Amino acid sequence: MEKAKITEILDEVGTLLELKGENPFKSRAFHNAARILAGVTEDLNELVKNGELRSIKGIGESTAKIISDLVTTGSSSDHESLKKYFPAGIFDVMKIQGMGPKKVSLVYKKLKIASIDDLEKAARAGKLEKLEGFGKKTEENILLGIAQVRTHASKFHIHIAEKAAQAILESLSTHKGIIRSEIAGSLRRKKETIGDIDIVVSAKSKDAQSIMKIFTTHPNVERITGEGETKSSVVLNSGINCDLRIVEEKAFPFALNYFTGSKDHNVRIRSLARENGWSLNEYGFSLIEPGKKIKPLPKSIKSEEDIYKAVGLQYVEPELREDLGEIEASATGKLPTLVTWNDIRGTFHCHTNYSDGHNTLTEMAAAAQKLGWEYLGIADHSKVAAYANGLTEDRVKKQHKEIETLNETFKGFKLFKGTEVDILPSGELDFSDKVLASFDYVVASVHSSFKMSEADMTKRIMKALKNKYVTMLGHLTGRLLLERESYPLNQTEIINAASDLGKIIEINAHPMRLDLDWRMVKYARQKGVLIAINPDSHVTSGLTDVKYGVGIARKGWCEKRDILNTKSVKQVDLYLKK
Repeated sequence: MEKAKITEILDEVGTLLELKGENPFKSRAFHNAARILAGVTEDLNELVKNGELRSIKGIGESTAKIISDLVTTGSSSDHESLKKYFPAGIFDVMKIQGMGPKKVSLVYKKLKIASIDDLEKAARAGKLEKLEGFGKKTEENILLGIAQVRTHASKFHIHIAEKAAQAILESLSTHKGIIRSEIAGSLRRKKETIGDIDIVVSAKSKDAQSIMKIFTTHPNVERITGEGETKSSVVLNSGINCDLRIVEEKAFPFALNYFTGSKDHNVRIRSLARENGWSLNEYGFSLIEPGKKIKPLPKSIKSEEDIYKAVGLQYVEPELREDLGEIEASATGKLPTLVTWNDIRGTFHCHTNYSDGHNTLTEMAAAAQKLGWEYLGIADHSKVAAYANGLTEDRVKKQHKEIETLNETFKGFKLFKGTEVDILPSGELDFSDKVLASFDYVVASVHSSFKMSEADMTKRIMKALKNKYVTMLGHLTGRLLLERESYPLNQTEIINAASDLGKIIEINAHPMRLDLDWRMVKYARQKGVLIAINPDSHVTSGLTDVKYGVGIARKGWCEKRDILNTKSVKQVDLYLKK
Protein backbone atom coordinates (compact mmCIF):
# COMPACT_ATOMS: atom_id res chain seq x y z
CA MET A 1 0.00 0.00 0.00
CA GLU A 2 1.24 3.50 -0.87
CA LYS A 3 2.39 5.78 1.94
CA ALA A 4 -0.24 8.40 1.06
CA LYS A 5 -3.03 5.87 1.60
CA ILE A 6 -1.50 4.68 4.87
CA THR A 7 -1.34 8.23 6.23
CA GLU A 8 -4.97 8.68 5.20
CA ILE A 9 -5.98 5.55 7.13
CA LEU A 10 -4.01 6.61 10.23
CA ASP A 11 -5.83 9.93 10.14
CA GLU A 12 -9.14 8.11 9.76
CA VAL A 13 -8.35 5.91 12.77
CA GLY A 14 -7.70 9.03 14.82
CA THR A 15 -11.03 10.47 13.72
CA LEU A 16 -12.90 7.22 14.47
CA LEU A 17 -11.40 7.18 17.96
CA GLU A 18 -12.63 10.74 18.46
CA LEU A 19 -16.10 9.74 17.29
CA LYS A 20 -16.09 6.86 19.79
CA GLY A 21 -15.17 9.27 22.56
CA GLU A 22 -11.85 7.60 23.32
CA ASN A 23 -9.07 9.34 25.23
CA PRO A 24 -8.17 12.44 23.16
CA PHE A 25 -4.45 11.68 23.57
CA LYS A 26 -5.00 8.36 21.83
CA SER A 27 -6.76 9.87 18.82
CA ARG A 28 -4.23 12.70 18.66
CA ALA A 29 -1.43 10.12 18.55
CA PHE A 30 -2.85 8.72 15.31
CA HIS A 31 -3.34 12.16 13.76
CA ASN A 32 0.25 13.04 14.69
CA ALA A 33 1.51 9.71 13.34
CA ALA A 34 -0.20 10.44 10.01
CA ARG A 35 1.50 13.82 9.82
CA ILE A 36 4.87 12.34 10.84
CA LEU A 37 4.62 9.48 8.35
CA ALA A 38 3.99 11.97 5.52
CA GLY A 39 7.45 13.39 6.17
CA VAL A 40 9.29 10.06 6.37
CA THR A 41 11.67 9.72 3.43
CA GLU A 42 12.86 6.16 4.09
CA ASP A 43 11.27 3.17 2.34
CA LEU A 44 8.38 1.93 4.49
CA ASN A 45 8.83 -1.68 3.41
CA GLU A 46 12.42 -1.62 4.65
CA LEU A 47 11.45 0.08 7.93
CA VAL A 48 8.82 -2.59 8.59
CA LYS A 49 11.08 -5.44 7.50
CA ASN A 50 13.91 -4.29 9.77
CA GLY A 51 11.61 -3.47 12.70
CA GLU A 52 12.66 0.19 12.67
CA LEU A 53 9.23 1.86 12.69
CA ARG A 54 9.34 2.44 16.45
CA SER A 55 12.61 4.30 16.07
CA ILE A 56 10.70 7.15 14.40
CA LYS A 57 9.75 9.73 17.00
CA GLY A 58 5.96 9.89 17.28
CA ILE A 59 5.30 6.33 16.04
CA GLY A 60 4.09 4.27 19.00
CA GLU A 61 3.21 0.61 19.42
CA SER A 62 -0.41 0.91 18.23
CA THR A 63 0.38 3.09 15.23
CA ALA A 64 3.37 0.92 14.27
CA LYS A 65 1.15 -2.19 14.30
CA ILE A 66 -1.40 -0.65 11.94
CA ILE A 67 1.33 0.67 9.62
CA SER A 68 3.00 -2.75 9.53
CA ASP A 69 -0.30 -4.48 8.77
CA LEU A 70 -1.08 -2.04 5.96
CA VAL A 71 2.39 -2.33 4.45
CA THR A 72 2.52 -6.13 4.57
CA THR A 73 -1.12 -7.13 3.95
CA GLY A 74 -2.83 -4.03 2.59
CA SER A 75 -5.39 -3.95 5.42
CA SER A 76 -5.64 -3.55 9.18
CA SER A 77 -8.05 -5.47 11.41
CA ASP A 78 -7.87 -2.64 13.99
CA HIS A 79 -8.96 -0.12 11.34
CA GLU A 80 -11.71 -2.39 9.99
CA SER A 81 -13.16 -3.10 13.44
CA LEU A 82 -13.28 0.62 14.24
CA LYS A 83 -15.10 1.32 10.97
CA LYS A 84 -17.88 -1.06 12.01
CA TYR A 85 -18.90 1.23 14.87
CA PHE A 86 -20.25 3.88 12.50
CA PRO A 87 -22.06 3.92 9.13
CA ALA A 88 -19.95 4.98 6.13
CA GLY A 89 -22.02 8.17 5.74
CA ILE A 90 -20.60 9.56 8.98
CA PHE A 91 -17.50 10.76 7.14
CA ASP A 92 -19.68 12.68 4.69
CA VAL A 93 -21.32 14.44 7.64
CA MET A 94 -17.86 15.47 8.84
CA LYS A 95 -17.29 17.33 5.57
CA ILE A 96 -19.84 19.92 6.69
CA GLN A 97 -18.14 23.02 8.08
CA GLY A 98 -18.58 23.17 11.86
CA MET A 99 -19.33 19.45 12.20
CA GLY A 100 -16.31 18.12 14.06
CA PRO A 101 -16.05 14.63 15.59
CA LYS A 102 -17.75 15.62 18.88
CA LYS A 103 -20.81 17.11 17.18
CA VAL A 104 -21.02 14.29 14.65
CA SER A 105 -20.86 11.74 17.45
CA LEU A 106 -23.55 13.61 19.39
CA VAL A 107 -26.04 13.83 16.51
CA TYR A 108 -25.43 10.17 15.71
CA LYS A 109 -26.02 9.01 19.27
CA LYS A 110 -28.98 11.30 19.98
CA LEU A 111 -30.70 11.49 16.59
CA LYS A 112 -29.21 8.53 14.65
CA ILE A 113 -27.95 10.96 11.99
CA ALA A 114 -25.62 9.01 9.70
CA SER A 115 -25.73 10.91 6.40
CA ILE A 116 -25.87 14.43 4.99
CA ASP A 117 -29.52 13.87 4.04
CA ASP A 118 -30.33 12.91 7.66
CA LEU A 119 -28.52 16.00 8.90
CA GLU A 120 -30.39 18.28 6.50
CA LYS A 121 -33.79 16.86 7.49
CA ALA A 122 -33.01 17.31 11.19
CA ALA A 123 -31.76 20.89 10.66
CA ARG A 124 -34.82 21.88 8.64
CA ALA A 125 -37.09 20.35 11.30
CA GLY A 126 -35.32 22.37 14.03
CA LYS A 127 -34.14 19.25 15.86
CA LEU A 128 -30.48 20.21 16.06
CA GLU A 129 -30.90 23.46 18.01
CA LYS A 130 -32.25 21.46 20.94
CA LEU A 131 -28.97 19.59 21.36
CA GLU A 132 -26.23 20.73 23.73
CA GLY A 133 -23.65 22.85 21.91
CA PHE A 134 -26.03 23.67 19.07
CA GLY A 135 -28.41 26.57 18.51
CA LYS A 136 -30.49 28.28 15.86
CA LYS A 137 -27.46 29.98 14.33
CA THR A 138 -25.50 26.70 14.29
CA GLU A 139 -28.41 25.05 12.53
CA GLU A 140 -28.47 27.80 9.87
CA ASN A 141 -24.70 27.49 9.35
CA ILE A 142 -25.01 23.72 8.97
CA LEU A 143 -27.59 24.16 6.19
CA LEU A 144 -25.23 26.60 4.46
CA GLY A 145 -22.40 24.09 4.88
CA ILE A 146 -24.50 21.32 3.34
CA ALA A 147 -25.26 23.51 0.33
CA GLN A 148 -21.57 24.27 -0.05
CA VAL A 149 -20.55 20.59 0.09
CA ARG A 150 -23.16 19.67 -2.49
CA THR A 151 -22.00 22.45 -4.78
CA HIS A 152 -18.46 21.06 -4.67
CA ALA A 153 -19.41 17.37 -4.58
CA SER A 154 -18.11 16.67 -8.07
CA LYS A 155 -14.90 18.70 -7.68
CA PHE A 156 -11.46 17.52 -6.62
CA HIS A 157 -8.24 19.15 -5.45
CA ILE A 158 -5.72 19.52 -8.26
CA HIS A 159 -3.08 17.27 -6.69
CA ILE A 160 -5.59 14.40 -6.40
CA ALA A 161 -6.65 14.80 -10.04
CA GLU A 162 -3.07 15.19 -11.26
CA LYS A 163 -1.90 12.02 -9.52
CA ALA A 164 -4.84 10.05 -10.89
CA ALA A 165 -4.30 11.37 -14.43
CA GLN A 166 -0.57 10.67 -14.40
CA ALA A 167 -1.16 7.06 -13.32
CA ILE A 168 -3.43 6.53 -16.35
CA LEU A 169 -1.06 8.36 -18.70
CA GLU A 170 1.91 6.27 -17.55
CA SER A 171 0.04 3.03 -18.27
CA LEU A 172 -1.01 4.24 -21.71
CA SER A 173 2.58 5.19 -22.51
CA THR A 174 3.51 1.49 -22.48
CA HIS A 175 1.53 0.97 -25.68
CA LYS A 176 3.83 1.34 -28.68
CA GLY A 177 0.94 2.32 -30.94
CA ILE A 178 0.40 5.67 -29.19
CA ILE A 179 1.95 8.53 -31.17
CA ARG A 180 1.13 11.42 -28.86
CA SER A 181 -0.73 11.68 -25.56
CA GLU A 182 -1.69 14.64 -23.37
CA ILE A 183 -3.85 15.53 -20.38
CA ALA A 184 -6.46 18.10 -21.46
CA GLY A 185 -9.37 19.86 -19.75
CA SER A 186 -9.32 21.99 -16.63
CA LEU A 187 -6.34 20.02 -15.29
CA ARG A 188 -4.21 21.22 -18.20
CA ARG A 189 -5.47 24.77 -17.63
CA LYS A 190 -4.39 24.42 -13.97
CA LYS A 191 -7.76 25.34 -12.51
CA GLU A 192 -7.80 25.40 -8.71
CA THR A 193 -10.30 22.51 -8.55
CA ILE A 194 -10.93 19.82 -11.15
CA GLY A 195 -14.27 18.38 -12.27
CA ASP A 196 -13.05 15.46 -14.38
CA ILE A 197 -10.02 14.24 -16.28
CA ASP A 198 -9.70 14.38 -20.07
CA ILE A 199 -6.95 12.49 -21.87
CA VAL A 200 -6.33 12.72 -25.61
CA VAL A 201 -4.11 10.32 -27.57
CA SER A 202 -3.32 9.87 -31.24
CA ALA A 203 -2.89 6.43 -32.78
CA LYS A 204 -3.74 4.39 -35.83
CA SER A 205 -7.22 2.88 -35.89
CA LYS A 206 -5.82 -0.68 -35.72
CA ASP A 207 -4.38 0.08 -32.25
CA ALA A 208 -7.46 1.78 -30.79
CA GLN A 209 -9.04 -1.33 -29.27
CA SER A 210 -5.92 -2.46 -27.40
CA ILE A 211 -5.28 1.09 -26.17
CA MET A 212 -8.83 1.27 -24.83
CA LYS A 213 -8.34 -2.04 -23.04
CA ILE A 214 -5.31 -0.66 -21.15
CA PHE A 215 -7.47 2.29 -20.12
CA THR A 216 -10.62 0.45 -19.04
CA THR A 217 -8.74 -2.33 -17.21
CA HIS A 218 -6.40 -0.01 -15.30
CA PRO A 219 -6.17 -1.02 -11.61
CA ASN A 220 -7.46 2.41 -10.57
CA VAL A 221 -10.69 2.06 -12.59
CA GLU A 222 -13.65 1.43 -10.30
CA ARG A 223 -16.28 1.13 -13.01
CA ILE A 224 -16.78 1.73 -16.73
CA THR A 225 -19.54 4.18 -17.60
CA GLY A 226 -19.08 4.15 -21.36
CA GLU A 227 -16.96 2.16 -23.78
CA GLY A 228 -16.44 2.72 -27.50
CA GLU A 229 -13.85 2.54 -30.26
CA THR A 230 -12.65 6.15 -29.95
CA LYS A 231 -14.00 7.25 -26.55
CA SER A 232 -14.39 5.54 -23.21
CA SER A 233 -15.42 6.88 -19.82
CA VAL A 234 -14.61 5.47 -16.40
CA VAL A 235 -14.88 6.38 -12.74
CA LEU A 236 -11.56 6.03 -10.92
CA ASN A 237 -11.22 4.76 -7.36
CA SER A 238 -10.56 8.35 -6.29
CA GLY A 239 -14.11 9.15 -7.43
CA ILE A 240 -13.03 11.21 -10.45
CA ASN A 241 -14.60 10.70 -13.87
CA CYS A 242 -12.00 10.16 -16.58
CA ASP A 243 -12.48 10.22 -20.36
CA LEU A 244 -10.08 8.90 -22.98
CA ARG A 245 -10.38 9.98 -26.62
CA ILE A 246 -8.38 8.40 -29.42
CA VAL A 247 -7.94 10.36 -32.67
CA GLU A 248 -5.88 10.10 -35.81
CA GLU A 249 -2.50 11.83 -35.66
CA LYS A 250 -3.56 14.64 -38.00
CA ALA A 251 -6.49 15.49 -35.70
CA PHE A 252 -4.46 15.45 -32.47
CA PRO A 253 -3.72 19.23 -32.26
CA PHE A 254 -7.39 20.02 -32.86
CA ALA A 255 -8.66 17.48 -30.33
CA LEU A 256 -6.16 18.61 -27.70
CA ASN A 257 -7.11 22.25 -28.23
CA TYR A 258 -10.84 21.56 -28.22
CA PHE A 259 -10.87 19.37 -25.11
CA THR A 260 -8.51 21.66 -23.20
CA GLY A 261 -11.06 24.50 -23.39
CA SER A 262 -12.26 26.62 -21.86
CA LYS A 263 -15.63 26.65 -23.63
CA ASP A 264 -15.60 30.46 -23.85
CA HIS A 265 -12.07 30.51 -25.22
CA ASN A 266 -12.97 27.90 -27.85
CA VAL A 267 -15.97 29.94 -28.97
CA ARG A 268 -13.69 32.91 -29.62
CA ILE A 269 -11.24 30.80 -31.65
CA ARG A 270 -14.08 29.33 -33.72
CA SER A 271 -15.46 32.80 -34.43
CA LEU A 272 -12.05 33.88 -35.80
CA ALA A 273 -12.00 30.79 -38.00
CA ARG A 274 -15.45 31.67 -39.32
CA GLU A 275 -14.15 35.09 -40.38
CA ASN A 276 -11.84 33.18 -42.74
CA GLY A 277 -14.74 31.11 -44.03
CA TRP A 278 -13.70 28.05 -42.03
CA SER A 279 -15.42 25.75 -39.61
CA LEU A 280 -13.33 24.52 -36.67
CA ASN A 281 -14.02 21.49 -34.48
CA GLU A 282 -12.07 18.76 -32.68
CA TYR A 283 -11.12 17.14 -35.98
CA GLY A 284 -9.79 20.08 -37.97
CA PHE A 285 -10.54 23.05 -40.19
CA SER A 286 -13.02 22.78 -43.07
CA LEU A 287 -14.76 25.23 -45.42
CA ILE A 288 -18.13 26.47 -44.22
CA GLU A 289 -19.32 26.58 -47.84
CA PRO A 290 -17.47 24.08 -50.01
CA GLY A 291 -16.07 25.76 -53.11
CA LYS A 292 -16.36 29.26 -51.60
CA LYS A 293 -12.96 30.35 -50.33
CA ILE A 294 -12.68 33.55 -48.32
CA LYS A 295 -9.20 32.45 -47.29
CA PRO A 296 -7.43 29.22 -48.31
CA LEU A 297 -7.38 26.47 -45.66
CA PRO A 298 -3.98 26.01 -43.98
CA LYS A 299 -2.02 23.22 -45.65
CA SER A 300 -0.47 21.66 -42.56
CA ILE A 301 -1.47 21.78 -38.91
CA LYS A 302 0.92 19.78 -36.75
CA SER A 303 0.56 21.57 -33.42
CA GLU A 304 -1.66 23.88 -31.40
CA GLU A 305 0.73 26.70 -32.32
CA ASP A 306 -0.24 26.13 -35.96
CA ILE A 307 -3.95 26.44 -35.11
CA TYR A 308 -3.47 29.82 -33.42
CA LYS A 309 -1.21 31.03 -36.22
CA ALA A 310 -3.84 30.07 -38.81
CA VAL A 311 -6.44 32.33 -37.17
CA GLY A 312 -3.97 35.19 -36.76
CA LEU A 313 -3.05 34.72 -33.13
CA GLN A 314 0.07 34.29 -31.04
CA TYR A 315 0.08 30.91 -29.22
CA VAL A 316 -1.97 31.06 -26.02
CA GLU A 317 -0.69 28.98 -23.11
CA PRO A 318 -3.34 26.60 -21.68
CA GLU A 319 -3.48 28.38 -18.31
CA LEU A 320 -4.64 31.60 -19.99
CA ARG A 321 -7.50 30.09 -21.98
CA GLU A 322 -10.40 31.54 -19.98
CA ASP A 323 -11.57 34.33 -22.38
CA LEU A 324 -10.36 37.00 -19.97
CA GLY A 325 -8.39 39.16 -22.38
CA GLU A 326 -6.00 36.56 -23.77
CA ILE A 327 -7.50 36.70 -27.29
CA GLU A 328 -7.05 40.47 -27.52
CA ALA A 329 -3.52 40.29 -26.09
CA SER A 330 -2.63 37.49 -28.46
CA ALA A 331 -3.93 39.38 -31.51
CA THR A 332 -1.65 42.31 -30.70
CA GLY A 333 1.36 40.23 -29.62
CA LYS A 334 1.08 41.36 -26.01
CA LEU A 335 0.77 38.06 -24.19
CA PRO A 336 3.08 37.72 -21.18
CA THR A 337 6.01 35.31 -21.13
CA LEU A 338 4.73 33.22 -18.26
CA VAL A 339 6.81 32.18 -15.27
CA THR A 340 7.81 28.50 -15.21
CA TRP A 341 8.83 25.95 -12.60
CA ASN A 342 12.40 26.20 -13.88
CA ASP A 343 12.45 29.91 -12.94
CA ILE A 344 11.97 29.10 -9.24
CA ARG A 345 15.13 29.46 -7.17
CA GLY A 346 13.74 29.03 -3.66
CA THR A 347 10.65 29.59 -1.56
CA PHE A 348 9.38 31.01 1.74
CA HIS A 349 6.70 30.14 4.34
CA CYS A 350 7.91 26.67 5.29
CA HIS A 351 7.45 25.01 8.68
CA THR A 352 9.80 22.77 10.65
CA ASN A 353 9.51 20.66 13.78
CA TYR A 354 10.14 23.83 15.76
CA SER A 355 6.38 24.40 15.35
CA ASP A 356 3.94 22.03 13.61
CA GLY A 357 6.17 20.77 10.81
CA HIS A 358 7.62 17.27 10.80
CA ASN A 359 11.14 17.77 9.48
CA THR A 360 14.18 19.47 10.97
CA LEU A 361 15.89 22.57 9.61
CA THR A 362 18.64 20.35 8.23
CA GLU A 363 16.18 18.05 6.48
CA MET A 364 14.22 20.93 4.97
CA ALA A 365 17.42 22.58 3.74
CA ALA A 366 18.62 19.31 2.19
CA ALA A 367 15.29 18.82 0.39
CA ALA A 368 15.46 22.37 -1.01
CA GLN A 369 19.02 21.85 -2.23
CA LYS A 370 17.97 18.56 -3.86
CA LEU A 371 15.50 20.59 -5.91
CA GLY A 372 18.39 22.76 -7.06
CA TRP A 373 17.23 25.80 -5.08
CA GLU A 374 19.53 28.50 -3.77
CA TYR A 375 17.58 29.31 -0.61
CA LEU A 376 14.73 28.36 1.67
CA GLY A 377 12.72 30.61 3.96
CA ILE A 378 11.68 29.16 7.31
CA ALA A 379 8.48 30.65 8.76
CA ASP A 380 7.32 28.74 11.81
CA HIS A 381 4.25 29.84 13.76
CA SER A 382 4.25 32.58 16.38
CA LYS A 383 3.43 32.02 20.05
CA VAL A 384 -0.37 32.52 20.00
CA ALA A 385 -0.68 29.45 17.74
CA ALA A 386 -0.37 27.06 20.68
CA TYR A 387 -2.23 24.40 18.70
CA ALA A 388 0.69 24.50 16.23
CA ASN A 389 3.45 24.62 18.86
CA GLY A 390 4.06 28.29 18.10
CA LEU A 391 7.47 29.68 19.01
CA THR A 392 8.06 31.84 22.08
CA GLU A 393 10.63 34.61 21.95
CA ASP A 394 13.24 32.34 23.56
CA ARG A 395 12.63 29.57 21.05
CA VAL A 396 12.93 32.10 18.22
CA LYS A 397 16.43 32.93 19.46
CA LYS A 398 17.30 29.24 19.62
CA GLN A 399 16.10 28.66 16.07
CA HIS A 400 18.00 31.68 14.77
CA LYS A 401 21.22 30.39 16.29
CA GLU A 402 20.71 27.01 14.63
CA ILE A 403 20.00 28.67 11.28
CA GLU A 404 23.11 30.81 11.57
CA THR A 405 25.21 27.74 12.41
CA LEU A 406 23.80 25.83 9.44
CA ASN A 407 24.36 28.75 7.08
CA GLU A 408 28.07 28.66 7.91
CA THR A 409 28.21 25.10 6.53
CA PHE A 410 26.38 25.77 3.24
CA LYS A 411 27.96 26.64 -0.09
CA GLY A 412 25.71 28.43 -2.59
CA PHE A 413 22.68 28.01 -0.35
CA LYS A 414 21.07 30.00 2.46
CA LEU A 415 18.32 29.56 5.03
CA PHE A 416 16.40 32.79 5.61
CA LYS A 417 15.03 33.47 9.09
CA GLY A 418 11.32 34.14 8.87
CA THR A 419 8.13 33.80 10.88
CA GLU A 420 4.47 33.29 10.16
CA VAL A 421 3.16 35.74 12.71
CA ASP A 422 -0.53 35.75 13.58
CA ILE A 423 -2.58 38.82 12.81
CA LEU A 424 -4.65 39.17 15.98
CA PRO A 425 -8.31 40.27 15.78
CA SER A 426 -7.23 43.80 16.70
CA GLY A 427 -4.84 43.95 13.76
CA GLU A 428 -1.86 43.84 16.10
CA LEU A 429 0.82 41.21 15.50
CA ASP A 430 1.65 38.33 17.81
CA PHE A 431 5.28 39.41 18.24
CA SER A 432 6.58 42.80 19.32
CA ASP A 433 8.37 44.99 16.79
CA LYS A 434 11.63 44.22 18.58
CA VAL A 435 11.21 40.49 17.94
CA LEU A 436 9.95 41.04 14.38
CA ALA A 437 13.06 43.06 13.63
CA SER A 438 15.21 39.99 14.32
CA PHE A 439 13.79 38.13 11.30
CA ASP A 440 14.92 38.40 7.68
CA TYR A 441 11.27 38.55 6.65
CA VAL A 442 7.80 38.33 8.19
CA VAL A 443 4.73 36.53 6.81
CA ALA A 444 1.57 37.90 8.46
CA SER A 445 -1.48 35.61 8.42
CA VAL A 446 -4.96 35.31 9.89
CA HIS A 447 -5.64 32.04 11.72
CA SER A 448 -8.55 32.93 13.99
CA SER A 449 -11.81 34.91 14.34
CA PHE A 450 -12.96 34.23 10.77
CA LYS A 451 -16.51 35.48 11.32
CA MET A 452 -15.72 39.18 11.50
CA SER A 453 -17.57 41.53 9.14
CA GLU A 454 -15.95 42.40 5.82
CA ALA A 455 -15.20 45.92 7.03
CA ASP A 456 -13.62 44.71 10.29
CA MET A 457 -11.59 41.93 8.64
CA THR A 458 -10.31 44.34 6.00
CA LYS A 459 -9.42 46.87 8.70
CA ARG A 460 -7.68 44.13 10.69
CA ILE A 461 -5.44 43.08 7.79
CA MET A 462 -4.84 46.66 6.67
CA LYS A 463 -3.50 47.53 10.12
CA ALA A 464 -1.11 44.56 10.04
CA LEU A 465 -0.01 45.45 6.53
CA LYS A 466 1.08 48.89 7.71
CA ASN A 467 3.53 47.43 10.22
CA LYS A 468 6.98 48.24 8.82
CA TYR A 469 8.31 44.75 9.63
CA VAL A 470 5.65 42.87 7.66
CA THR A 471 7.14 41.62 4.39
CA MET A 472 4.25 39.66 2.95
CA LEU A 473 0.69 38.55 3.60
CA GLY A 474 0.03 34.82 3.90
CA HIS A 475 -3.04 32.97 2.51
CA LEU A 476 -4.96 36.23 2.20
CA THR A 477 -8.54 34.95 2.17
CA GLY A 478 -8.19 31.95 4.52
CA ARG A 479 -10.07 29.70 2.12
CA LEU A 480 -9.76 25.91 2.09
CA LEU A 481 -10.85 24.74 -1.33
CA LEU A 482 -13.96 22.53 -1.29
CA GLU A 483 -14.10 22.86 2.50
CA ARG A 484 -14.16 26.44 3.75
CA GLU A 485 -15.14 29.61 1.97
CA SER A 486 -13.04 32.76 2.22
CA TYR A 487 -13.76 35.01 5.18
CA PRO A 488 -15.38 38.34 4.24
CA LEU A 489 -12.67 40.64 2.91
CA ASN A 490 -12.22 43.53 0.46
CA GLN A 491 -9.36 42.01 -1.51
CA THR A 492 -9.12 44.93 -3.92
CA GLU A 493 -8.56 47.36 -1.06
CA ILE A 494 -5.88 45.11 0.46
CA ILE A 495 -4.08 44.69 -2.89
CA ASN A 496 -4.18 48.44 -3.48
CA ALA A 497 -2.66 49.02 -0.05
CA ALA A 498 0.03 46.37 -0.66
CA SER A 499 0.90 48.18 -3.87
CA ASP A 500 1.16 51.54 -2.10
CA LEU A 501 3.17 50.12 0.81
CA GLY A 502 5.49 47.96 -1.30
CA LYS A 503 4.37 44.73 0.38
CA ILE A 504 4.41 41.22 -1.07
CA ILE A 505 1.36 38.95 -1.24
CA GLU A 506 1.86 35.22 -1.36
CA ILE A 507 0.24 32.64 -3.54
CA ASN A 508 -0.14 29.92 -0.97
CA ALA A 509 0.64 26.94 -3.17
CA HIS A 510 -0.80 24.27 -0.90
CA PRO A 511 -3.32 22.51 -3.18
CA MET A 512 -6.04 22.87 -0.57
CA ARG A 513 -5.58 26.66 -0.51
CA LEU A 514 -4.17 28.13 -3.76
CA ASP A 515 -4.77 31.48 -2.18
CA LEU A 516 -4.42 34.21 -3.65
CA ASP A 517 -7.07 33.32 -6.24
CA TRP A 518 -5.68 33.53 -9.79
CA ARG A 519 -8.19 36.22 -10.78
CA MET A 520 -6.90 38.44 -8.01
CA VAL A 521 -3.31 37.51 -8.87
CA LYS A 522 -3.89 39.15 -12.24
CA TYR A 523 -5.15 42.30 -10.53
CA ALA A 524 -2.23 42.32 -8.08
CA ARG A 525 0.19 42.03 -11.00
CA GLN A 526 -1.49 44.95 -12.72
CA LYS A 527 -1.01 46.99 -9.53
CA GLY A 528 2.68 46.11 -9.43
CA VAL A 529 2.47 43.92 -6.32
CA LEU A 530 5.34 41.43 -6.05
CA ILE A 531 4.16 37.84 -5.58
CA ALA A 532 5.82 35.10 -3.53
CA ILE A 533 4.90 31.49 -4.35
CA ASN A 534 4.99 29.63 -1.04
CA PRO A 535 4.13 25.98 -0.33
CA ASP A 536 3.15 26.38 3.35
CA SER A 537 5.06 23.12 3.62
CA HIS A 538 5.07 21.09 6.83
CA VAL A 539 7.11 18.20 5.38
CA THR A 540 10.00 18.01 2.92
CA SER A 541 7.78 16.53 0.20
CA GLY A 542 5.51 19.56 0.48
CA LEU A 543 8.16 21.82 -1.06
CA THR A 544 7.19 20.63 -4.54
CA ASP A 545 3.67 22.05 -4.01
CA VAL A 546 5.26 25.24 -5.32
CA LYS A 547 4.45 23.83 -8.79
CA TYR A 548 0.73 24.29 -8.09
CA GLY A 549 1.42 27.87 -7.12
CA VAL A 550 3.30 28.33 -10.38
CA GLY A 551 0.17 27.16 -12.19
CA ILE A 552 -1.92 29.80 -10.37
CA ALA A 553 0.73 32.46 -11.09
CA ARG A 554 0.59 31.54 -14.78
CA LYS A 555 -3.21 31.77 -14.74
CA GLY A 556 -2.74 35.21 -13.22
CA TRP A 557 -0.55 36.25 -16.17
CA CYS A 558 2.62 36.42 -14.06
CA GLU A 559 6.03 36.67 -15.66
CA LYS A 560 9.35 35.83 -14.06
CA ARG A 561 9.87 39.43 -12.98
CA ASP A 562 6.57 39.39 -11.02
CA ILE A 563 7.70 36.61 -8.67
CA LEU A 564 10.02 37.01 -5.68
CA ASN A 565 11.10 33.34 -5.87
CA THR A 566 12.73 33.84 -9.27
CA LYS A 567 15.36 36.15 -7.80
CA SER A 568 18.81 34.81 -6.94
CA VAL A 569 19.85 34.38 -3.32
CA LYS A 570 21.87 37.60 -3.53
CA GLN A 571 18.95 39.51 -5.01
CA VAL A 572 16.57 38.20 -2.34
CA ASP A 573 19.06 39.07 0.39
CA LEU A 574 19.35 42.62 -0.87
CA TYR A 575 15.60 42.95 -1.37
CA LEU A 576 14.76 41.80 2.16
CA LYS A 577 17.41 44.01 3.74
CA LYS A 578 16.11 47.00 1.80
